[in-house]
Amino acid sequence: MLGYFSNKRYILYTGVLGLFLLNVFIKSEILGYITGLLAIPMFAVSFLAAARLFQILGSLFMGTGAILFIISGMSVHVIPFWLTSNMQLLAFLTVLPWINSVVRAGRFDRRINQILRANVSDLGKLYPRSFLTTYILVSFINLSAIPLSHHVLLENLSKVKKKWKDSFISRTTLRAFSVALAWSPMEIMVAITIDATGVGYLSYLPWLLLCSLLVMIIDILCGRKYFANQPYEPAGSGVSRSIHMRSLIFQVVQLFVALAIFLVVVVLLGNWTGLNFILTVTFVIIPFSFIWAMVIGRYRSFRKIGWPTWKFRTNGMQNFAVLFLSLGFFSSSLNHTPLLYFIQEPFMAAANFPVVILLLIQFSYLLMSMFGVHPIATIGVLMEAIPPLYEIINPISIGMVLITGALATAAVGTYGVTVTITAQNTKQNPYYITLRNMPFAFLYGGVGTLIGWLLL
Repeated sequence: MLGYFSNKRYILYTGVLGLFLLNVFIKSEILGYITGLLAIPMFAVSFLAAARLFQILGSLFMGTGAILFIISGMSVHVIPFWLTSNMQLLAFLTVLPWINSVVRAGRFDRRINQILRANVSDLGKLYPRSFLTTYILVSFINLSAIPLSHHVLLENLSKVKKKWKDSFISRTTLRAFSVALAWSPMEIMVAITIDATGVGYLSYLPWLLLCSLLVMIIDILCGRKYFANQPYEPAGSGVSRSIHMRSLIFQVVQLFVALAIFLVVVVLLGNWTGLNFILTVTFVIIPFSFIWAMVIGRYRSFRKIGWPTWKFRTNGMQNFAVLFLSLGFFSSSLNHTPLLYFIQEPFMAAANFPVVILLLIQFSYLLMSMFGVHPIATIGVLMEAIPPLYEIINPISIGMVLITGALATAAVGTYGVTVTITAQNTKQNPYYITLRNMPFAFLYGGVGTLIGWLLL
């Protein structure tokens, strides 16, 4: 029975989130209250299926939130409204699989992966190709790019010693994943920061791109030098072949043109409707994905891939449902208690030393990630503590550190999704991955902090 319902969670999620999105336009207090009430069974169902780590986080946020709620003296009837305070993030995650499905339907991912199958003489020369391939794929299909790159690299590096193979894969894929998402409008940490700081996406874009490209160039140069003396022999017949550069460049240009159009639509619609960035992207993704599929003549493939992909991904949202619903209740409770001022006090005490605040934010992410705390949970607490600083410190500076600090943990978070996937696929100890990528995390966070400091 439990197995049957575990495959039907997407129905509950879609129903509740559908009501939430409908109420964005209707603005009915009754409908909002009903949505909040439905969030209670949604949390319960998700909690039972969630991973142990997220059950612990959810319990901590709910338990602490309950204590803070009692301290606040607020009426019980506000609880359903508080449970929906982060529901827009769940809606955002629900629609993301559709744009990933267009990339897969257009076979952009397979063609771009041809870069990894070209002939090179050593791992040093393969490093930039592997990094760039993963970077491009992550920009459009996010987490799905990780196992895809793993598969091709494991095939190609089968004749390489395990020590060097593990090091190569964990460096190129995780580091490329971290920097590629810095400027992506489909990355949830970017979306959260934009709405939290009140600064437009286009104001962030050039600085995020600068940070992303700087870190990428530095890491590629270091990686190329580090692996230069390791010979590379492709495995199997036909693995090593030439690249049709003209065709490949055309595919990449198509992807970036589509992304540029997507951003223009999001900005124009956001300005016209007044919706925040997260909701605007949420409403744009599905129609944009269908139109894009029709334009490239892959609508039939898109439908075949899109529906099962969306159902599978939505059905597996239990971890984020537990995290966001409990975090919403905790944050709302915290906002109505004097405890918020105690959390803000260390940041306000350092207000005259902005660089200290920026570094404090960076190290908060790294420290919490070592204990398995998701960066979304960390930013959820930080966003309650630092708003008073916006009058003293440039919000873009804070936003740069919030984004880069969060994404740097993707390469080092021992219990994080990306590190766990890499450890499982390559059969290596996740702690080794963390240690190997820690210098990169400091580099990434350092560049983000430096740019934030220069923008003060």
